[in-house]
Amino acid sequence: MESKSNIPAIESLIFAAPQAIQKEEIKYCLENSQGLSISMEDILADLETIKTRYQAPEFGIELKEVGGGYQFLSKPDYFSLIADYIKINARKKLSRAAMESLAIIAYKQPISKSEVEQIRGVNSDHSIQKLLDKELIEIKGRSEGPGKPILLGTSDRFMEYFGLRNLSDLPKLKDFASPDQEIGEAPPIEETIEIRQVLESQTGEDE
Repeated sequence: MESKSNIPAIESLIFAAPQAIQKEEIKYCLENSQGLSISMEDILADLETIKTRYQAPEFGIELKEVGGGYQFLSKPDYFSLIADYIKINARKKLSRAAMESLAIIAYKQPISKSEVEQIRGVNSDHSIQKLLDKELIEIKGRSEGPGKPILLGTSDRFMEYFGLRNLSDLPKLKDFASPDQEIGEAPPIEETIEIRQVLESQTGEDE
């Protein structure tokens, strides 16, 4: 009886892996799930078959060796298309609560969550988690104060998002006297906030 092909299983592993998957990991998963011994030569042969298959023009992805492992990547012909999608996805509108928290973190960093909440006057768990999910802020370390709370600061993605070269490019608070002034290159969807009012009033309302 003809043995079952491992190619579909290997494709599913490569697709599911969050990063390039090693051939040794593929071998382990296949043997562990099937209870069979599979040679590395067979796995490499299957990988070559998959690689050849996806070189066909009807596929928009291809199998590439990356960092010693294997990963499905978009073909270069579609890079500009994907760049447009990433730009749109990265610039989805932030809520006012998230913008308030982001403004405070940007100007007061490194700062703890409790300090952000003290300035805003409301619980900021949800808005801070959203900013972490969008990778606009990141953990910078821990405070030496009581309890050693986690300190938050802006990320490299924040700089890209607002078109800033470094933090010194952040507008001075006095610049927000004019509604025409925005942080860096404004996203296509309006995301404005009266940052000076937020920082000076030390209060705020969540959504």
